[in-house]
Amino acid sequence: MSKRMWMVRSDSGRFYNDFQESGYVAIGWSEIDEVKPDEAKNKLITRLALINPNSKPGSVLSAASQILRFLNEIKVGDDVVTYEPGLRIYLLGEIIGGPIYDVALFAGELPRARKVKWRHQIARDSLTSRARNTLGSTLTLFEVSPDVADELRALPSHSSSPAVTSPSPLAMVEDAVESFRDQEIRAIELIKDSVNTLDWEDMQELVAGILRAMGYKTQVSPSGPDRGKDIVASPDGFGFENPRIVVEVKHRKGAMGAQQVRSFLGGRHKDDRGLYVSTGGFSKDAHYEAERASVATALWNLDDLVRALVEHYEKLDNETKRLVPLRRVYWPG
Repeated sequence: MSKRMWMVRSDSGRFYNDFQESGYVAIGWSEIDEVKPDEAKNKLITRLALINPNSKPGSVLSAASQILRFLNEIKVGDDVVTYEPGLRIYLLGEIIGGPIYDVALFAGELPRARKVKWRHQIARDSLTSRARNTLGSTLTLFEVSPDVADELRALPSHSSSPAVTSPSPLAMVEDAVESFRDQEIRAIELIKDSVNTLDWEDMQELVAGILRAMGYKTQVSPSGPDRGKDIVASPDGFGFENPRIVVEVKHRKGAMGAQQVRSFLGGRHKDDRGLYVSTGGFSKDAHYEAERASVATALWNLDDLVRALVEHYEKLDNETKRLVPLRRVYWPG
């Protein structure tokens, strides 16, 4: 079996030269002190969450996973690669030491380190498109797939001079697409954070606004018992013309189960169409219940809601846009 290869990013390439000159590769999270290799993951998650109370649970989990992976999964003899985006150069080497914790390294910013014997540099433009896409992940630490690792090992050493290689037009386009995808993912997560802060009434108005942007007219139920419907959307606005879409909006933590979906479907007319929106998501049984229902029913979780919001944002009325203000970003095409 081929030995493993790891990508260790250096804060957008800022520590590339330091890695090369010192013979170390390192990761950060300097706000938390030494982590022992045998520390329980749930304990580390708790420590990180206490230090960073405003961080999203997913970010805390990712940080804990990468720290423990750096300490435990990387082995002496494994290959390692890091990247300098300004020069478009990868530096390939071999791990020759176990994990250490030293706040004196890299000005205290990257205290978790491993000794490396660097071998040679590789030009990004000499890689295949698949390899460039694989290595474009924004994670601080990840394992390089075996086929891309073999490609990196097979390539000849490249001079460190930036004048030797100029990126090809195709490579520049591919890098731009890759960067755009990373930014798009980040943007969606930020929009989800913003939507999650809405209260229930604003969430209901947001869903109604999206449906109007999709070409329907809506009736929004007032606060109080709604008999299983928060919004009715239809072509005429009265619910006389088909399709008549009956909408239930649940804005809370925790997935909706099959029983909640059954209750929603119980009051529906055979010609109705159902839309159940739950920012907490749905259980597997809930999806099964919706799929086998006699009334056509769509389930929207937070991801579905935000993607519908982005897709139809330009057609939203001003009242709805004020609930989640977004700004258009232009990108070279």
